[in-house]
Amino acid sequence: MYKLKSSQDYSHATFSFIISLVLTLILLLNSFDFATNAINSFMFYLFIAYAVFTVIQGIITWRIRKDILIKGEISTFTRSLGFLQLLSIFTANIFVGASGFQLVKKEKNTEYTLAVYTFLTGLFVIGISALNLFKPYVSNTFIPAMLVLILFMVFHLIVLLLISKFVVNHYAPKWMLPIAFLLILTTISGNLFALLLGINLIVKVKHKGVAVTAKWKTIWDKLTTNISAMVGLFFVILLFSISICSLYTFDYDMAIVNNYSAILQPPSLAYPLGTDNFGRCLFSRIIFGARISLIVGFISTLIPVIIGGILGALAGYYGRHADNWIMRLLDILYAIPGILLAIAIIAAFGANTVNLIIALSVGAIPTYARTMRANVLMVSTYEFVDAARAFGSSNFKIIFKHIVPNSLAPMIVKSTLTIGSAVIATSSLSFLGLGVEPHIPEWGNILKLGSTYLETNSYLAIYPGLAIILLVLSFNFLGDGLRDALDPKIS
Repeated sequence: MYKLKSSQDYSHATFSFIISLVLTLILLLNSFDFATNAINSFMFYLFIAYAVFTVIQGIITWRIRKDILIKGEISTFTRSLGFLQLLSIFTANIFVGASGFQLVKKEKNTEYTLAVYTFLTGLFVIGISALNLFKPYVSNTFIPAMLVLILFMVFHLIVLLLISKFVVNHYAPKWMLPIAFLLILTTISGNLFALLLGINLIVKVKHKGVAVTAKWKTIWDKLTTNISAMVGLFFVILLFSISICSLYTFDYDMAIVNNYSAILQPPSLAYPLGTDNFGRCLFSRIIFGARISLIVGFISTLIPVIIGGILGALAGYYGRHADNWIMRLLDILYAIPGILLAIAIIAAFGANTVNLIIALSVGAIPTYARTMRANVLMVSTYEFVDAARAFGSSNFKIIFKHIVPNSLAPMIVKSTLTIGSAVIATSSLSFLGLGVEPHIPEWGNILKLGSTYLETNSYLAIYPGLAIILLVLSFNFLGDGLRDALDPKIS
């Protein structure tokens, strides 16, 4: 039973089966229009496809459990069934597909997992962008951009195969160094998995698993074996990548120009998520809206991390008067509810993207300052800080070279968890008419418009609501994974 609990393949398979089963049931419910007793053909066929792969996933999960309990390891035949799971990628079932990649390879490492998600991200970006082919017209840069994305995907597939064959836990051949740099270049498509993979390959080639990279390797091993964290990271990077690529593969006019001949169209191939009351493509609006949510979420988190981190470090290191002045002033700011402060700032200076970022940033500064102060107070007592003082290092050097770098882990985890809160706050303010400009596609704006059609065209509110939920859940899953990976007490 211990082997069953410690098996990464079994945990991955079980998680994928449960999520795939839930998605299958959701698709089944959406296949029927209970008001008209009609069947949505597209949803029904997608339900059938998901149901087939969910059954396959269930059988494979049962076989993995049986093999481990009886034989102590997964049989070759069971692993070969993983190739059936890979076909689920064509139904956009990322969970079963990722489980298949994990199952087909017995000895897995960080680079292999990152290579799998690099390839899957590129494949999904191409699949999402390809839906534009059914629209009345496409962007002028659609064809060249798609060709570049396909070339990148083929390159990522080749890298995946090479890593599967030649890269092991503590070794990567030197000839993979140019490949690593090419991987980093492909990050121009927004596929940050390629950047992470390239950096990991460079580190492994340069140091060959020696102690200098032990901590780096341990962190990534913990993170890449955490299925929920990797799925969360996948969705965040997928949204980031499609936000970059949509500049060339999507036509912005589809999201902002009124088309009165296509008002309130139901979901179809031309309009995958239907159209709103102005005839604008909801699918395109959600894609372009992701850019605003990510930009505001990241920047409104980065600003308080930097400002709050500096203030907290100074308060924690110097103590006494500096601590009292800084923290008491921040306590005044902390006493004002964040959303109320944001509303006041936007009401005073106007509703636009810049003011929204400032409004969300100001209220979060005290939280990060408190976190950094607590970390600095603890790290300041360590012996290496006393040694730095003994060697005559300046206070500035001690703070920002020795103390702050060793206090960043909790800040990173907290910032990842609170990006989701920033996304919710952005959408909430936009819903109230206090966010970005009304004509700009943003998930809160889209949700506000859709809320007036809940009884007749509920999809106008359901799809942007689901997008917000998935993004927030993804950041939360990623934050939990980072907390586990960065905490040395968790083995």
